[in-house]
Amino acid sequence: MLRFLSRPAVRLVDRYLPDPFIFVLLLTVVAAAAAIGVERQTPLAVMRMWGDGFWNLLTFSMQMLLILVTGFMLASSPPVKKLLQRLAALANGPGGAILLVTYVSLVASWINWGFGLVVGALFAKELARLIRVDYRLLVASAYSGFVVWHGGLAGSIPLTIATEGHFTAEQIGVIGTGSTIFAFFNLAIVVCLFVAIPLVNRAMLPDEKESVYVDPKLLDDAPAARVRITRPAERLENSVTLAWLVGIPGVIFLLDHFVFRGGGLNLNIVNFLFLSLAIVLHRTPRSLLESLNEAIKGGAGIVIQFPFYAGIMAIMVQSGLAESMSQGLISFATETSLPFWSFISAGIVNLFVPSGGGQWAVQAPVMLPAAEALGVDVARVSMAVAWGDAWTNLLQPFWALPVLAIAGLKAKDIMGYCLIQLVITGVIISVGLTWF
Repeated sequence: MLRFLSRPAVRLVDRYLPDPFIFVLLLTVVAAAAAIGVERQTPLAVMRMWGDGFWNLLTFSMQMLLILVTGFMLASSPPVKKLLQRLAALANGPGGAILLVTYVSLVASWINWGFGLVVGALFAKELARLIRVDYRLLVASAYSGFVVWHGGLAGSIPLTIATEGHFTAEQIGVIGTGSTIFAFFNLAIVVCLFVAIPLVNRAMLPDEKESVYVDPKLLDDAPAARVRITRPAERLENSVTLAWLVGIPGVIFLLDHFVFRGGGLNLNIVNFLFLSLAIVLHRTPRSLLESLNEAIKGGAGIVIQFPFYAGIMAIMVQSGLAESMSQGLISFATETSLPFWSFISAGIVNLFVPSGGGQWAVQAPVMLPAAEALGVDVARVSMAVAWGDAWTNLLQPFWALPVLAIAGLKAKDIMGYCLIQLVITGVIISVGLTWF
């Protein structure tokens, strides 16, 4: 049945979903029009919000570009290639490949969302080299595991409210991860998704006539040319000693960060980890730079689109549109249904504000008073917002950009399958938030 349902979804998305850059332009127009029509903002005021906020995600944009680049460099190093090949060899046919890539993505995304995006995409490419399987579904399966990230160890909303001095601390205090990430209802949702998402992906596997395959030769890296050193500068470019004098201290710094200082994972640490290991495992600066030149080709979408999303976020927040949307959706909520409507409202807002931390800043002033007024567990409502933020990433191509860049696909190639997952995971998360 899921294979039957996935066919029209794939055709629909393939026909009507535009390039992600067109999508972000349309969202910009819709957000601006809504701010003018609903919030009674003047066109000049909206234009100023947009322009002033356009560059607010520069740091984040660079972090995301580095996630793509450093992750690619690490995965293209000879030791990691061999590890991925051995892991990929465990798949016994197309169905096994779909299940395996989904499980790897789920685990990696639960640990850290940036790690999950890169590892899932790179592993999908490795599987496609070995197994003849529909490449669109394979990459979609790698991306679908991303939906669990906000219920995992790096969830920005649960980690925010567990931090001393967070911006809502005076209102709700500090809520530990035992009440959010490791609460029974959240773990139950995660377990159900770990079971359902791989099985749904496997069930959508098209037959051979409808499958789209990729030539494994197109995924293979060009063979490394034998290096002939004729200049002193080339000795430095191919010096293992020089690379390790920088890379090994980077690894030692990370050990100190995790073991002796008790530090955790964040985007900068993940990038530092990928880069340090890539330097060490590539052995020479020349090998690393060749990998970098290949990796950077896929970063164009991140560079051009993220500033537009920053502008949209500025319009949504400063005009009051995000707050109005949230208030409208929870205005008829009851004690039982508030987590559900918090989840739905967060999913809708996420289409315009695809940032967990940014979305919490917008929705917390609306959701927390509602939870207190209705006597609903604040931790559960907070996680409802977190899950809503993660859920509609299956529809919003913002977070798929690094995956698509690594895989060499377009958003329309995978979003039809993600649309089916959107419906099924939405039901599971809704039930978990309401009844578990």
